[in-house]
Amino acid sequence: MLLKLINHVALISIISYLLTRTKLYDDVVIKKKIELKHKLLLIVILGSFSIYGTVHGIKINTAIANVRDLGPAIGGLIAGPLVGFGAGLIGAIHRFFLGGITKYSCSIATVVIGTISGLIYLAKKKKIVSLIQAVIIVVTLQMLHMGIVLVFGALHNQLAETWGIVIRVFLPMTIANGVGMAIFMFISVNLVKERQTESEKEKMDHELEIAHDIQMGIIPKIFPPFPKRQEFNLHAIIEPAKMVGGDLYDFFFLDENKLCLVIGDVSGKGVPASLFMAVTKTLVKAHATINRTPAVILKEVNRELCEENDSAMFVTLFMAILDTNTGKFEYCNAGHNSPYLIRSDGSYDKLEQTKGAALGVLPHSQFTTKTEQLTKMDKLFLYTDGVNEAMDSQGNQFSYSRMEKLFPSIKASTPSETINFFLKNIKEFTYQAEQSDDITMLVFQCTKIHE
Repeated sequence: MLLKLINHVALISIISYLLTRTKLYDDVVIKKKIELKHKLLLIVILGSFSIYGTVHGIKINTAIANVRDLGPAIGGLIAGPLVGFGAGLIGAIHRFFLGGITKYSCSIATVVIGTISGLIYLAKKKKIVSLIQAVIIVVTLQMLHMGIVLVFGALHNQLAETWGIVIRVFLPMTIANGVGMAIFMFISVNLVKERQTESEKEKMDHELEIAHDIQMGIIPKIFPPFPKRQEFNLHAIIEPAKMVGGDLYDFFFLDENKLCLVIGDVSGKGVPASLFMAVTKTLVKAHATINRTPAVILKEVNRELCEENDSAMFVTLFMAILDTNTGKFEYCNAGHNSPYLIRSDGSYDKLEQTKGAALGVLPHSQFTTKTEQLTKMDKLFLYTDGVNEAMDSQGNQFSYSRMEKLFPSIKASTPSETINFFLKNIKEFTYQAEQSDDITMLVFQCTKIHE
């Protein structure tokens, strides 16, 4: 008897699973948007469950062992008393016309179970009950069902006969209804968690979009940045590997002719790196003055970044202060990739490293400044390791050697063309591979030199 009942529960469970994937269920259980049309539809569906539970029940003398109460109980627990009562009423009417000595008691019990389940829904403040609570509820309601049957049996002088029926059907019906309810609530609870996870993810994605917009808002991105200045050309780009990243670049004038160029790469990824990046960019601009060398500026920035740096984050950073009239520039490299000086004839040189570790590591780090000279149409190529360490699907890096092979091809290119050329080659190299790091490039070109 138990196996036959659970077999029917299995079919109801499959239908229940399909029900939980509908917009109706989403509106009722997840969004708590229960309109009259929703209630009527659920009454019909779960009332049909109740009829199915009776039709495929097991006849014992003039009684039927069944899972008729499952539909109304589910209806009450997910949508309230009206749905529980309505589904129970449909099942009860069908059961009543089948006749038998328990037609009154079983019909009334089905309606009562649906209604009580709905009252429990209200008592729980319209929150879905847990799996264990649902099983306890359905077991208790089956005991109530059997109690109603015995009471009616006693009132109609049929207690001995109804007692025999109750003894035979109580355990199979209780287990079958409990299993059915457990399966349904397991599906429902997991669906609620799934929806909550999706909602949290959507909220997080929205917050990341805002963080991305804020981050990109503090990075100069209008080019040409100084359209009235004819003695140089400048272009830069940043492509975060995630919604937000830790790379940075900046450029600003210290006076009429002294242009400060900055590029950096924060350790780590995501929101923490983007916040550290914003702090670094702000500190660099705050400490950069006309009477300071890049080494002095970075020393001050490093000291402040090391204060209360509990996250132990750091940033590699390159800074150059360039005279736009003469092409001469001073620079300091704090643990960053060495930039390239690309000559107008296609030859190139890596800038010599200067003394200085990444910023934010040691508060008393020492930094030095070196000097270089650009001539007309020379380019200064700044980048982060997302360029040379870009990986293909096999894990091979783009590498310095591939970068350097491209330099002769860009000797006559503008800064914008140079960056687009590199991006094109990087994307071709990393085709079908996920971007592993932020990609940032800044190219400065002298177009006129004053002797």
